[in-house]
Formats: sequence, structure tokens, C-alpha cells
Amino acid sequence: MSSNPRRTALKALLQVEKQGAYLNLLLPKLIEQSGLKDSDAGLAVELAYGTSRMQGFYDWVITEASGRDVSKIDLGALICLRLGAHQLLTLQTPAHAAIFETVELAKSETNEGAARFVNAVLRRMSERDSSQWKKLLERSDFTSEESLAVAHSHPEWIVRAFEQALKSEGRQSELEELLEADNRPPKINLVHLPGKVMSNVTGIEPGLASPIGYTLDSGDPAKVSGIQNGSLRVQDQGSQLVTMALAEIKPIKQNEKWLDLCAGPGGKAVLLAALASQSSATLTTNEVTPHRAQLVSTAIRHSGFSATQLVSDGRQLSLKEKFDRIMLDAPCLGLGSLRRRPESRWTKSVSDLKELTSLQRELLQAAWNYLKPDGVLAYVTCSPHLSETTAQIEWFLRMNQDAKLLDSSQTLRGLNPKLELAPGRKTSQLWPHRNGTDAMFLAILEKGSGKA
Repeated sequence: MSSNPRRTALKALLQVEKQGAYLNLLLPKLIEQSGLKDSDAGLAVELAYGTSRMQGFYDWVITEASGRDVSKIDLGALICLRLGAHQLLTLQTPAHAAIFETVELAKSETNEGAARFVNAVLRRMSERDSSQWKKLLERSDFTSEESLAVAHSHPEWIVRAFEQALKSEGRQSELEELLEADNRPPKINLVHLPGKVMSNVTGIEPGLASPIGYTLDSGDPAKVSGIQNGSLRVQDQGSQLVTMALAEIKPIKQNEKWLDLCAGPGGKAVLLAALASQSSATLTTNEVTPHRAQLVSTAIRHSGFSATQLVSDGRQLSLKEKFDRIMLDAPCLGLGSLRRRPESRWTKSVSDLKELTSLQRELLQAAWNYLKPDGVLAYVTCSPHLSETTAQIEWFLRMNQDAKLLDSSQTLRGLNPKLELAPGRKTSQLWPHRNGTDAMFLAILEKGSGKA
């Protein structure tokens, strides 16, 4: 494979389109295979992530500059054009350099005709800068919602979902601020695992959201000494908070038994294992996919903790005992992590909701059956979509008369009094633009004792 960072970014974006690959898993492998180092590796990351992040806006510009709908453009040429657009409109690479490099890329990956097309469109695109293209967008016949979707590069259905979620908190005026936050690459977030000694770690700063969180502005987190010895892990601070809340919601009794029902790939499971180790609690993890279950096992072992591991469908566990605390980090659309996984905004669709919400309800009910009387269940999604958050909790409370909704927002404020959460709500919704975290949703339910 060539060491050209543009070619590496192109290969990554092609695999995302053709195979539904995840950039965070794919790109490091491609960079290693290509032998890219330092600034070239950084450019490949910027091109792949930045192009994916702003794909919606770039596709509109390409349509305007070419007079052709992007669905009619060969995929290889289209991705070359998106890469060129990112260099011209966001990185502000000099036009001659951006056009030359992109056309050369198109020649090597497509054909002469496609390369000439890419050349012509990029030259037309370079006649305006990003702000001028956005002024042209403002003069279009789009609705305000359509304009927001294009300008901030989010599918319209996601813009609507975000607006509805914010409206439920009385903060729909923050929609554009949220969309802008989604398009800012996040810092690398780290968690300091309770009970682990962290010494001589440089280059990190305390996090603003989680009391055990840190941030790394740049560089390879694998080279941080705390990562190497297992005292630190890469983890979003929102994930840290919702995991800690399950342990903090009520006092821990002696010999509690905890369950992480959908544990893969293991981030919350490791933190739960660390928290359990601070008391006499024991942790059981479950993951339906063997590969992800292995990731959980490796992560827990690397940090020096232990857990009983199950590999099974979370809806059908065969258990001899019930649990005092259960974490249900439910499969969801993942709209809360668009900062870190920008490609998912283009690979997910509203049609995915029906299957996911059905699965979430089945897992919720199964988890409830695994819970002891007086036990607590944390329902978590990395999504603010109302169908995956408050609607699910409202349904569950109607179906289970022995369920009580606890005040997770009060617990989170106890962990960090500066957290900005919607007032008057027991469920908790974190937001990138308010909290600097993924848009994690948390509800904690307590099971009645059955005593009169």
C-alpha cells in the first residue's frame, strides 16, 4: 500500500461506504499497513474523519459545482471530490495543491475520464470559500431545517430527533449549538480507575465532567504510561458518569452481586469491576458476541480486575442467582457519539429504530427479571432519541408496577455539582455542547421489595 495519506484516507472511506466499516477500528490498521508516521498519519486521520464529518455539506457543494446529483457520480470519484472539498473548504489547502493532489489520486483509483471530471468540479468548487458556499445555501429554497442539516452536515432525520429531544427539555434554541459541537473533534478522554495508583503521568489534564476523568489533547494514548500499566483507560466522560451513578445511587451492601448485561467492548465493565473491587461486590459480565466478549475479558484482565463472564443472549440468561445492581448499556442508534464516530450519521437510518426499540424493551424486561427486590437497574443509551430514552422508561413503568424511577440527575450532580442537566427530571441526558461528553442517557430503576 502506498504511504500517501490521501490514498489511505480514500481506502478507509471506500470501506466505510462499501462494507459499513467503522473508522475508529479500520483507520489505525490502514495507517499501520501503509507505514505512515507522524504528520502524514495525522493528515490521514484528519482527511478521513473530517471528510466523513462534513460529508453532507460537501455533497451539496459537489452537486452545485457539478450540476449532477451525487447519487449519479461514481463512488471512487465522489469520495475523491469529498476529500478535495475538505482540503479546499475546511483545511484551506491552497487550491493548486488540493486540486493537483486530488486529481492524481483520482487517476490512480478511477480512470482518466473520472479524473477529468474531478478536476473540473474542484476548480469550480474553489471559486468560493466555505462561507461563500454557505451564503449561497442561505439563498436556496430549502426550509430552515433542511438548511441546518446541510450546513452542519447531519441527515434531516437526526436534526429533527435532536430538536425534539432538546424541546422536551425546553431548550430547542440550542439545536445549532449542538450540531456545531457534533462537528468539533473531541479530545481524547481517559478514566482513572478507582483503586489504581497513577503516578508520573504527563500530558494529561483533569476532565471537566467526570471526577475521575482526564483529557489528552493530542498524541497516541497508547503511549501514556497509565494506559500501559492499566490504571488509565480511554473512555468518554459521559460513560464514566453513568457507570459511577449506578454505584452511587444507593449505599453498597456487603457482598453485592453486579451484572453488566451488554458488556462489549468492555469500557463500562472495567470501571464497574474497579468500583466493585472497592467494596465486597462481585461482577458478572455478559456479551452475546464472542469477539466482543473476548474484548471485555482482555480489558478487565489488563487492568488487574476479575469478573465472571457469560457469553449469551442477554434476553435468555440461565442464572442461578439474581443481582443487586445491573448495568444495561442497550444497543441503540449511537447518535450520542457522532463527534467520535462521524460516519455513523450516514450509515444509520430512522428505519433502524423499530428493531432497536423492540430489542431495548426485551432487554429491559429481561434485566428486570434478573434483578433482586430492592435492586437497581441502570438503563443507558448513547443516544438522545426520545424513542430510545424517555419513551422506553415511560413504557417500562407502565408495564412494571413494582418499578420506581430514582433520581439519577441528583446522583450525577453529587458526582459533579457543575454538571448542566435539565431541571425537574429524574432521568439524565448529557449533551456534547453542554457537558463536553457524548450524549448519554441514563435512567435508574429500583425494584420494589414486595413487602406491604
